[in-house]
Amino acid sequence: MSRESRKRSSHAQNFLARPAVARQIIARAEIEPDDLVIEIGAGRGMLTRALAGSCRQVLAIEKDGTLARRLAREVRPHGNVALVEGDFLDLPLPLTPYKVVANIPFNITAAIVARLTQAGNPPEEAVLVVQREAAERFVGQPRQTLAAVLLQPWFELSIAARLRQNDFVPPPRVEVVLLRFSKRGPPLVAPEDAQDYRDFVTYGFTAWKPTLREAYGTVIPPAQQARLAEDIHLDLCRRPSEVDFDRWLALFRALRRPASPTRWRVIAGAEERLRARQEGLIKPHRGRDGGG
Repeated sequence: MSRESRKRSSHAQNFLARPAVARQIIARAEIEPDDLVIEIGAGRGMLTRALAGSCRQVLAIEKDGTLARRLAREVRPHGNVALVEGDFLDLPLPLTPYKVVANIPFNITAAIVARLTQAGNPPEEAVLVVQREAAERFVGQPRQTLAAVLLQPWFELSIAARLRQNDFVPPPRVEVVLLRFSKRGPPLVAPEDAQDYRDFVTYGFTAWKPTLREAYGTVIPPAQQARLAEDIHLDLCRRPSEVDFDRWLALFRALRRPASPTRWRVIAGAEERLRARQEGLIKPHRGRDGGG
């Protein structure tokens, strides 16, 4: 086995097993004939070829040089497929509307979702093949998560379908689902309030206090706590993970407008502080565990 082959085989690649699976994934994405679609981790091209017959143009991205060169030859008859050899996380995103359909590398799911959702021009819609636990974290099931509450003002998220292990070659050792997110229009939080919202939610989930009452004790005056319970039907004795998104949004709206700069100061910058802690503990890893 060559050095390059050993390097490729060190990362499990779960390719789609049948064209019918590719068609099932595309059906969940509701691709239109005029769409520009990005595919991340094109692999052997089963999803690429199915996409080529469903949309105006496919931008297929593959990091593995051997797979990329082979696929470039195979999709040459499809005039609407552009094959890019490179790392998706390092490539610029389109400035025009686009969608994403991809069997992504499982071990960088969080990085890919962050790149797409935090882009200046995020996709209109994305359907990603991901591990079930990762999808549940972004959707906020069975319990709410920081990741889910941060995304929901801008995106509608759902688990669109469950796939079988034998839908892939080789079969993965984890449960696999389709994570779907669609861009809201307009968003539920105004652009000028976006960072305040992100700091507010991040603070609640990372304050290391068991309940909302304790986490936001310096922000919510005692007299206001009773009114909040009545106005938005929120029990402040609940843990952050027990509060649904609608009440998170209502709590933010109720507190942000009347909050004094002094009380809000403890919350400001919470997201940046969390990011700094994470970067100090976690080194980036970009292996591959996916493929079309």
